[in-house]
Amino acid sequence: MLFFSFFKTLVGKEIAVELKNEVTLRGTLHSVDQYLNVKLTDISVEDAERFPQLAAIKNCFIRGSAIRYVQIPKDEVDVELLQDAARKEHAGGKYREPRRKDHSIPQSKAQQAEDDHESLGLGLGLGLGLGLGLGLG
Repeated sequence: MLFFSFFKTLVGKEIAVELKNEVTLRGTLHSVDQYLNVKLTDISVEDAERFPQLAAIKNCFIRGSAIRYVQIPKDEVDVELLQDAARKEHAGGKYREPRRKDHSIPQSKAQQAEDDHESLGLGLGLGLGLGLGLGLG
């Protein structure tokens, strides 16, 4: 949601969108949705000689999954506001790992099993070795 909110603040601004097929379109951001699909108006192609078939297009809709990069004018980015929003979203996330009384983060089940059986790797190695030994013998 952070990127969606951020891109909504750029509506009406000129941006450049580089697509995964190496086409770069520059235009005015008309709209953006939650899937980061964008609609550009008054577009121009960065490399018109390479992509002459796109020269006549003035408005386009771009699926979010086709976008590689979005270039934004440096003066349009409020870094402090963006960092603050990122901190708030991180703090209010849906899942937060519970802390123990000693304020340490609990281990995963795999880590706990490994701690409980410190020789787990050795045991697997011996099991494989015995299995191979029996199979060859």
